[in-house]
Amino acid sequence: MNTTILRKSILGIAGLAVAGGLAAGPLNHDTPTLDTRPVAATVQADKPAVDKDKLIPHGVQGEQSHIDLNDEQTGNAKAIIAATKKAGMDERAAVVSIATSLQESKLENLGHLGDRNDHDSQGLFQQRPSSGWGTVEQITDPEYATLAFLKGLKQVDGWHDMPLTKAAQTVQVSAYPDHYAQWEQQAADLVTQHWNN
Repeated sequence: MNTTILRKSILGIAGLAVAGGLAAGPLNHDTPTLDTRPVAATVQADKPAVDKDKLIPHGVQGEQSHIDLNDEQTGNAKAIIAATKKAGMDERAAVVSIATSLQESKLENLGHLGDRNDHDSQGLFQQRPSSGWGTVEQITDPEYATLAFLKGLKQVDGWHDMPLTKAAQTVQVSAYPDHYAQWEQQAADLVTQHWNN
């Protein structure tokens, strides 16, 4: 192999490694060295990539909304993903769950909001103790709330083949059934980002 092509290949792979955060420590700018041995690309075989076609099988419906998430909201998205895995459900179930929570609470674990409360709705999914979702302590626990939502989703025949908003609405019975659809892309992006973490 031509030495120039080999050197460019090695430099390209090294550049990708640094850009991807794979460098093992600070770069030493004083004594640059180049290992000219062939380098194999690093692949995380134990963590397969998320199949993005399965996340939004019907395509998004309508205009999509997006909000910037703080650490607490991101943590709640991760908790929903962890609970989805615990329930033995797939990435699509996590997308439906996160989109539902984005609509219901913007991924905030809300307590009772007084006059601004919709009846006794609380938590990530705005579940109601009076409707049998669980106690206030339970529905404000992200894992419990997600598992309760997923239990309802599992009971919806054909939920996997439904548009997201219909699947979510069948579980939630919201006064605004079409509003879940606007969060599908952001929910899919969060699942793509955090499913294998």
